Amino acid sequence: MSLGTHLESEFRRLNLGARAGGADAAAAGAEPPWRRGRLKPTFSSPHLPPPLPPGISRASASIRTKKVCTSSAATDCVAAQIPRSDVITGRDDCNVTDAIHSRMGRGLHRRPGHPLSLIRAAIYEHFDARSGSEGSSFAKFDDLWPVVSAKANFDSVLVPADHVSRGYNDTYYVDADTVLRCHTSAHQAELLTAGERRFLVTGDVYRRDSIDATHYPAFHQMEGVRVFDQSEWGGEGADGTAFCQEELRKELEGLAKHLFGDVEMRWVDAYFPFTEPSMELEIFYQDEWLEVLGCGVMQPAILEAAGVDPATNKAWAFGLGLERLAMVLFGIPDIRLFWSDDERFTKQFSKGAGDKDAWRSLRFSSFSKYPPVFKDVAFWLPPSAEDGAESTFTENNLCEVVRAEGGDLIEEVKLIDEFVNKKTGRTSNCFRVTYRSMERSLTDDEINGIQTRVRERMEAELGVELR
Repeated sequence: MSLGTHLESEFRRLNLGARAGGADAAAAGAEPPWRRGRLKPTFSSPHLPPPLPPGISRASASIRTKKVCTSSAATDCVAAQIPRSDVITGRDDCNVTDAIHSRMGRGLHRRPGHPLSLIRAAIYEHFDARSGSEGSSFAKFDDLWPVVSAKANFDSVLVPADHVSRGYNDTYYVDADTVLRCHTSAHQAELLTAGERRFLVTGDVYRRDSIDATHYPAFHQMEGVRVFDQSEWGGEGADGTAFCQEELRKELEGLAKHLFGDVEMRWVDAYFPFTEPSMELEIFYQDEWLEVLGCGVMQPAILEAAGVDPATNKAWAFGLGLERLAMVLFGIPDIRLFWSDDERFTKQFSKGAGDKDAWRSLRFSSFSKYPPVFKDVAFWLPPSAEDGAESTFTENNLCEVVRAEGGDLIEEVKLIDEFVNKKTGRTSNCFRVTYRSMERSLTDDEINGIQTRVRERMEAELGVELR
């Protein structure tokens, strides 16, 4: 699958349909496995957590973050990390792992000379130039606390109550009503309520996901919002939605030209629960069409809930992934590289820290290509998974186990074979785990030890029968 296919996966995910049966089973009183304590620390239940209490949870009491690392080296960021006990509670309704906690507070998007920081600055430059011509600037928020209420993450942006993204298989829960934000849109409501009318939010976001060159459970997004009042679109009787949509198109076409040059562009109709109409911007770049971002005119209900009268105000919103843009613009082939402290990587971009235009000429130069180590693991699925019922096994759960043992040595986890035994009716899967370090050669003893622990945990935690 091409990189372009994944460019807008961060914003697009909420367009997925709800998983059938989850809400119905919960309504019928079925006790989800995370309540029975079956799954530690990985979760697969499509059931939703218990109903949210009124108001915002304790985890998002402050708009601004406590500490965010701005150092150029990850080793200097230990003090900036969120305390482990704040996000890993040991309770049955917590599925945050040590691997995820180790990525929190790193502030890659704020590190001078980091490719994500360069992309952020380039986008800021576009909006600053536009603001200068209009006489009003965009407020910038890049240090907001990443632990938010489920209400802020889902309800405030109109994600349906039975949507698959709310499940423990997709989202990292600190407790039943507190999550690691899945998108920077989680701060939209509180900023609008606080009186912000033009703003950009940049930050780290977290999702349980597959493992390959373009997916990582921690990544970075930028959200943009602008509110227009009635006087800006011509007053009563004029079409405020059409005006807002046209302003959005002009703004984002200008951003695409700023980043990619004079490229061919096209708009594609889309669906997102928080905007209507909704669109995706695609560009023709390096001989293929790439999805750059998703956007739309904000739903009136979001404005109204934030104390903004939707009858006299309209707003647009967009979202984009910084890693995806950086991978295309700089030619970075593997998303794991953004977390690397190898000087052969970091020095290629450090010269961009003092020159606002340097990013335009920066291209990643591969410094090594160490050989991969392949390990296949075949197993029978648990009976519940074969029946389509709730199960301890999902691909996301498998990836959490593999990632917990192998960390960033894991390049890919891929299903390579599946069949049903005609006599027993049981389903067999075979996944290939690709190990490859970006910095050194791996030894057989090292990988064999990791793979043995992975296999043991698959049996103990995912309920599979190894073949």
